[in-house]
Amino acid sequence: MPQAFHPTSNDPASNMQTGARVALAGMIVNVLLAAAKITAGLLGNSYVLIADGIESVLDIGGSAVIWGGLKFAARPPDATHPYGHGKAEPLAAGIVAVGVLLAALGLGIQSVREIFFLPHRAPAPFTLIVLVVVVVVKEFLYRSVIRLGKNVESTAVQTDAWHHRADAMTSIAAFIGISIALIGGERWQSADAWAALFACAIIGANGYRLLFPALHEMLDTAPRGEIVAVIKTAALSVPGVIEVEKCLVRKMGLSFYVDLHVGVDGGISVRDGHHIAHQVKDAIKRTDPRIADVLVHVEPAGS
Repeated sequence: MPQAFHPTSNDPASNMQTGARVALAGMIVNVLLAAAKITAGLLGNSYVLIADGIESVLDIGGSAVIWGGLKFAARPPDATHPYGHGKAEPLAAGIVAVGVLLAALGLGIQSVREIFFLPHRAPAPFTLIVLVVVVVVKEFLYRSVIRLGKNVESTAVQTDAWHHRADAMTSIAAFIGISIALIGGERWQSADAWAALFACAIIGANGYRLLFPALHEMLDTAPRGEIVAVIKTAALSVPGVIEVEKCLVRKMGLSFYVDLHVGVDGGISVRDGHHIAHQVKDAIKRTDPRIADVLVHVEPAGS
């Protein structure tokens, strides 16, 4: 029997719930870090740290959207949504990605104001300690969440993970900017605001990179990887299947839906063709628990 292309995969509904819990945990961490960064930025006279804290506040909103999207996507099919609610997952990721882009634009405009139009004051040295803690925590969160997101192939969970990585990168930029401002003296005090502008560029680049996978999934772009080959192999392993003419796969949240055309001997009965179609469906679903349904079209081989 063909092997599943992701043998470590779990039930899609369970993966949705796990992703929702991860998003909720990230939201709680972001609340604590945002409060720490904004407070330290205000007390330590560091605009880049305040901007970094505002970005964390936006991450809180993003994690809330991801959490809500995953919870909604985990709902079973019903009369009005016969294919389930899985599209809520990439929709949540798309909303968050757009929010990230808008945040980068707003913070970038304010950074330019800080650089060219507002007076500069040296940031306090203790702000560097706050940033070191933030980078360590955020990088740990990124590595943990991205592992889960890739394992279950969740666009929303991976988007949440890259939020953590972006936050770590902006905190590194803030650390460098504050360090330059402290070491360079009065002439380099604007380095703090320049670091904030650089951080905005990083945030914007991540938003742009995160938006397109979500759009592709919402538009039913064919999934990448070996899933199509595995499905065809499973179908051809069924006795009576001579060829596979078409294999269309689309991703719905964490589940996959398959539309397959198989060729059989044109002289068999309708009952036998129906039996083969059921065997094909069962064989394909055994390859991976994330395959929610398979629609098999039986046709005379060579037609």
